[in-house]
Amino acid sequence: MSNNLDKLKEKIALAHKGGGDNRIEKQHEKKKLTARERVEYLLDENSFEEIGILVTHRTTDFGMEKQKYYGDGVVTGYGTINGRLVYVFAQDFTVFGGSLSETHAEKICKVMDLAVKTGAPMIGLNDSGGARIQEGVRSLGGYADIFHRNVKSSGVIPQISAIMGPCAGGAVYSPAMTDFTLMVEDTSYMFVTGPNVVKTVTNETVTSEELGGARTHATKSGVTHVTCANDIICLENIKQLISYLPQSNRSTPEKLEYELGNEHREELEGIVPDSSNKPYDMHEVISGIIDSDSFFEIHKDYADNIIVGFARIGGRSVGVIANQPMSLAGVLDVDSSKKAARFTRFCDCFNIPLLVLVDVPGFLPGTDQEWNGIILHGAKLLYALSEATVPKVTVITRKAYGGAYDVMNSKHIGADFNFAWPTAEIAVMGAKGASEIIFRKEIAEAEDHEQKLAEKEAEYAEKFATPFEAAQRGFIDEVIMPKDTRRKLIKAFSALENKQVLRPNRKHGNIPL
Repeated sequence: MSNNLDKLKEKIALAHKGGGDNRIEKQHEKKKLTARERVEYLLDENSFEEIGILVTHRTTDFGMEKQKYYGDGVVTGYGTINGRLVYVFAQDFTVFGGSLSETHAEKICKVMDLAVKTGAPMIGLNDSGGARIQEGVRSLGGYADIFHRNVKSSGVIPQISAIMGPCAGGAVYSPAMTDFTLMVEDTSYMFVTGPNVVKTVTNETVTSEELGGARTHATKSGVTHVTCANDIICLENIKQLISYLPQSNRSTPEKLEYELGNEHREELEGIVPDSSNKPYDMHEVISGIIDSDSFFEIHKDYADNIIVGFARIGGRSVGVIANQPMSLAGVLDVDSSKKAARFTRFCDCFNIPLLVLVDVPGFLPGTDQEWNGIILHGAKLLYALSEATVPKVTVITRKAYGGAYDVMNSKHIGADFNFAWPTAEIAVMGAKGASEIIFRKEIAEAEDHEQKLAEKEAEYAEKFATPFEAAQRGFIDEVIMPKDTRRKLIKAFSALENKQVLRPNRKHGNIPL
């Protein structure tokens, strides 16, 4: 017995060493934490329970039987974040470059299965050179086993991926199928084929950072939702993100204690300019509505003409979708439609109410948009908001023009409460463009074309560039003063707390992908 105890202690000590002191030192030289250091920082103190610490690979080819490390390059288990159960895996780059083997994959699959069974978030900390080439198809099969579980877990438990080193080839598809992907700047990258292959096939010369670094995926591809300066900030962001989410689709996000007080926000009164052509920052509106410092923005640097993120209103976790007049006047385009649609579907999966703030002049015109499928991608957002059954509340702050009015959570596609500020303009198009079409003949026959156009523009604006016509028809539930918005929203979300919707009997819909 004592001999086995000594052996166990020795094996655990070796497992904790990973690939050895030299490789750990190299990891630190790259300003990266080790897999175990990451897990320890992420989870509550002394809460981590490891699974599979003594696992080793089974490969005997290419001399691999002489190179065995306990844990086989991945740390797996469960623990708590602020007292809440989560499952986690962290790839260990000090062991075979974190490469994925058959047993490495089996360990990951085991904790993924447990996460679904127990209804708890799954967090993956990726730092891997890819498939372990000495194992051939067994390694590829391991990836497929993980992918299959990503799909089965989707919409059941929150899945979060952090890219904290290399992630290339087939390895990229697991993070792509999780709900949120975070990347560490300068030390992480993701791509299907690396710079050398790109050079060979297309004759393009590109660095790993340019091809698939954090900044690239944050601004160009939209693959990553949050970028972080270093490992510590990345792990802190995961903790913060988890705080807005429920454990699974069977529960709701935790409601923080909140005592109603004076909920009027005078600062909201002066944000929207008198001129409908002047921009303003929708972040100021969001800040004036939500609980203090509670906004956690998602996809901040991608398609910045729309804002999405999590916040709290009266202690409740909500998802916020808002047009941003500071960028392209808040117009909807291909990228912003995809961004908002995906966020909508996540919130609907996990019982997170939606707040939609509208100031949209329409869809972006042009051959580039049409040829890249604005019809299809705009339909994604329309489909997502129409399908969502969580509480949905809309506030129109200024423009709501054309089809974009319908798409941005209008009453017609199932919004529960629709409010408008007195500055709201709800119409098919802007007053000038509409007047040029409706009154073309009168303007052409007038002695002073410009004066007649100005008169007709004022006439059209008086009738439609206000929220009152829509309110008379019940498309707007109430026209409210901006300073009252927060109070109205707290009450609206409270009233919708027990909302239930019966879904049609079908396997699933066919969202326009």
